[in-house]
Amino acid sequence: MTIEQAEIEATRVLDILLGWLVSPQFYAQIGAVILAVAVAHFANRQIKAKTPYFRSPPEQEPLLKARRWLYSCRDLLFPILCVLMLAIAVQVAEGSVGSSWLVRFAQSIAVIAVLYAAIKRFVRHPLINAAARWIGIPIATLQVFGVLDNVSLYLDSVSLEAGNIRLSLYTLVKAAVFGGVLFWLGRLSNDAGQKAIRKQEALDIPTRELLAKIFQTGLFVLLFILLLQVLGLDLTALTVFGGALGVGLGFGLQQIASNFISGMILLFERSMKVGDYVEVGGGMAGTLHEINMRSSTLHTGDGKEITVPNEKFITSAFVNWTKSDPLQRFEVAFSVPYDADIHRIPDLIQIAAAKHPHILARPSGPACEIKLFGDKGIQFSLTYWVAGTNGYGSDVHFLVWDTLKEAGIALAPLK
Repeated sequence: MTIEQAEIEATRVLDILLGWLVSPQFYAQIGAVILAVAVAHFANRQIKAKTPYFRSPPEQEPLLKARRWLYSCRDLLFPILCVLMLAIAVQVAEGSVGSSWLVRFAQSIAVIAVLYAAIKRFVRHPLINAAARWIGIPIATLQVFGVLDNVSLYLDSVSLEAGNIRLSLYTLVKAAVFGGVLFWLGRLSNDAGQKAIRKQEALDIPTRELLAKIFQTGLFVLLFILLLQVLGLDLTALTVFGGALGVGLGFGLQQIASNFISGMILLFERSMKVGDYVEVGGGMAGTLHEINMRSSTLHTGDGKEITVPNEKFITSAFVNWTKSDPLQRFEVAFSVPYDADIHRIPDLIQIAAAKHPHILARPSGPACEIKLFGDKGIQFSLTYWVAGTNGYGSDVHFLVWDTLKEAGIALAPLK
């Protein structure tokens, strides 16, 4: 556009603006908009004041959830009334002055206000709320003002082509929007599906975990295919990148692929399951909380979470303390002087230990026997069985101390 053409265009726009400012129809439409908003404001106040559903939040009434939802809609009342009053104003302006473009413009803004109020009131998730405000509202605004198709055509014209594949800016925007929506829905579906699978008590825990991971993998593969279909990409055209993708998986993603396959092997092999107490090399030990696609999580007794790559359970040795039997055998050693009456000690300790609420009578009750004759005393060993990995060592040491003290028998150093 040349300078002369720009000046002509600017003069034309200025003439249109001046024409509006001196036009009676323009001021009539401004009056219609003001009157419609004023009537909507008055009606909003009257409805909220005189309708019990909007006057105060319900506490204990019939249909409490429905009434609370209706009360939460009170923020939408004013923008909805504005849309309705402006719709009436459009008809009045058309019949009286033969023009209503300004009133229609105000009505479009009111529609956007309704959408914004609905998002603010009902969309609680911070990420989804932000996406709806910064992506959904601009798209809705373009649609309401009738320019969405023009903007889409312009974005589609900015493209990059490689063989049979055409990638435009419009495609990238669609990928961002629909990809976010699809994978958000996929995450919700995945959580709901895995909860439903894990509630099936008829299946054992490893089977449930295996089905849950198969469901998760299949769901996200399906979402990826749906995203490609929504974007209108030809799946056969993607075979061009098959070789490069294979090389990338072979080198860059080798560890990820290895961990994923290792996780599936663990689920199929059932060498460990959720709830087992597992000890891995490097001092890592804890209760297995979950087996993910890439790694597994161990919960330690002090509240920490240890993330262990699945491959480590395949390529190195680990100890599963509770794989087939949750019962564990523990031992507590103590020593008494040589002048003590050692014949009384086994019965005293065994009877006292049997009274502990967590020490089991099966597969065998607590047993106390001489372990060795040391330099400073005679060392005894108390062995007992408990369910789980908590040996209650402190409780048992206190038990030994109290029992021997009550019997008048002193303790000697172990070494």
